[in-house]
Amino acid sequence: MDGKSFNITEEKLDKLKVIIPEAFTEGKVDWEKLKAALGEDIEFRNERYVLNWAGKSDAFRVLQSPTTATLVPCEKESVNFDTSDNIFIEGENLEVLKILQKSYFGKIKMIYIDPPYNTGNDTFIYPDKFSETKGEYLNRIGDKDETGFMTREGLFRKNSKDSGHYHSNWLSMMYPRLFLARNLLRDDGVIFVSIDDNEVHNLRLLMNEVFGEENFVANIVWQKKYAATNDAKGFSAMHDHIVTYQKTENFGRNLFPRTVEQNKPYKNDDGDGKGLWRSDNLLVKSFSPSGVFAIKNPKTNKEFFPPEGSCWRGNKNTIKKWLDEGRIFFGKDGNGAPQLKRYLNEVQKGRVPTTWWPFSEAGHNDAANKELKSLFKSKAPFDTPKPTTLIKQMIKIGSNDNSIVLDFFSGSCTTSHAVLDINKQDGGNRKFICVQLPEKCEEKSDAFKAGYKTIADIGKERIRRVIKKIKEDQDGKLDLDGNISKQDLGFKVLKLRQSNFKIWRTGVENEEQLIKQLQKHLEPLDEHAKTENVLYELLLKSGKPLTSKIIRGNGYFLVNDDELILILEKINEKIIKTVIAEKPEKVITLDRLFKNNDQLKTNTALQMKDAEIDFRVV
Repeated sequence: MDGKSFNITEEKLDKLKVIIPEAFTEGKVDWEKLKAALGEDIEFRNERYVLNWAGKSDAFRVLQSPTTATLVPCEKESVNFDTSDNIFIEGENLEVLKILQKSYFGKIKMIYIDPPYNTGNDTFIYPDKFSETKGEYLNRIGDKDETGFMTREGLFRKNSKDSGHYHSNWLSMMYPRLFLARNLLRDDGVIFVSIDDNEVHNLRLLMNEVFGEENFVANIVWQKKYAATNDAKGFSAMHDHIVTYQKTENFGRNLFPRTVEQNKPYKNDDGDGKGLWRSDNLLVKSFSPSGVFAIKNPKTNKEFFPPEGSCWRGNKNTIKKWLDEGRIFFGKDGNGAPQLKRYLNEVQKGRVPTTWWPFSEAGHNDAANKELKSLFKSKAPFDTPKPTTLIKQMIKIGSNDNSIVLDFFSGSCTTSHAVLDINKQDGGNRKFICVQLPEKCEEKSDAFKAGYKTIADIGKERIRRVIKKIKEDQDGKLDLDGNISKQDLGFKVLKLRQSNFKIWRTGVENEEQLIKQLQKHLEPLDEHAKTENVLYELLLKSGKPLTSKIIRGNGYFLVNDDELILILEKINEKIIKTVIAEKPEKVITLDRLFKNNDQLKTNTALQMKDAEIDFRVV
């Protein structure tokens, strides 16, 4: 009962939807499709095979608009901030992906994301007004957090199935993020995307457009439940999809380790140094006349012919070679029919991944909840975690020992957990970058009651607890192979914030406003900007990674040995002389440090030029 009168139009549309469902797109009549369904001779406009949706052009504009935002360090929430190469970024992932473009372009080996599945109950960032101006859009997203910083949480809301742009909203959210993510992948990189049946069809089409149809690798089916739901409407959903694409054809997937069962048949050993072997049939079904001849047992001179209609696996030359090498086996008593020896050390060193991942191999949802509950020693503070066993499967396939693994829908940080765990297991040195919006936890939730205000807080605490557990497990153990001492048990926390530099605003309407803006920009740096925040902003805008080696000198910061020097606090002739002696490739300093001393500024520029140092003033 909604208090509204009977809607005749809606009733007719509902009936039409039953008769001609193909004439509807996102709940609305597509008139060209309706005419085509009724047999009218029409031509579709721009007829070609393409994925299109309401707001696609807006998604392109969002993608192409640059960001002035930056990332600021948060040492107090980190573990081993100065030495760790693992990164947790708190902020809206589209802005973060844009910020990372310069520093991490083509450097990520593997990406895993678990985005909203668009079930009708998901909340995510999407533009719901497709005709608004840029000014209206900027005003609408201009919410501020409790510290006064701009945030995009004003866009974070539920995408209901009642929406006229239900699928379009989801596609508009995903497109720019996937496009930017592809830029970050190495040429041999791979991306895994978890999804369910709601959007898997659209995701495949979207990723075909972004990555290229030729770079599709697999649609992995993961058995996420160990038992069916008996009270489900229709069918009980037992699986999720993991859609997998490579950046280019250079991606070479790793093999899974061989199982005990696979190695079990290799139990024979002749003691000749060739190792374990098993017997294999020397006959093949595909008939060839060259494979029909007698094989003579060199010890008994007994001859064996293949049965009628079959032949040996090789021709006379091949069989002779195998006999000479001792690869033909005539049974334990030496009188049996000939068989071929298959040596374990000659088979493929692992097993080829399949597109079916049962829960016995990759874990399931209940295991994921129990894993989180055990780690937090209370109720799991996150409702839909993935099991680490699932992520480890992908890491084994898609990464190497020193790879960077990115997850920009990190949730409770299962990916970080999996990277730390697998490094512990195999002594690898993989690094993670995880990005999570500080989405607020509902006040009635167990997470909020446990003291976690946002999803990002849960993720950071999970990483801390995993690190603590690994340290406890390793305590007292002998580090014979050096794996314990070299493991990176830490992470840097950085947060999305406005630039430390004043941004020139458009929309100046008169001379008075222009003069006011010019006066404001006489000093480009915000008066409240902290040195460490400016340091990281200039690192990113210089294309240096967040894990750059930074040494604090007397009045300057030395980055990655001699790559870059940043002078951010004071400048004088002594500092300039010291900096030039370091022979850096590039020096960046702040204009305000010269305090209108044009002579010092000019002399500095000339000295840097003579020393063949790229000198910039901001």
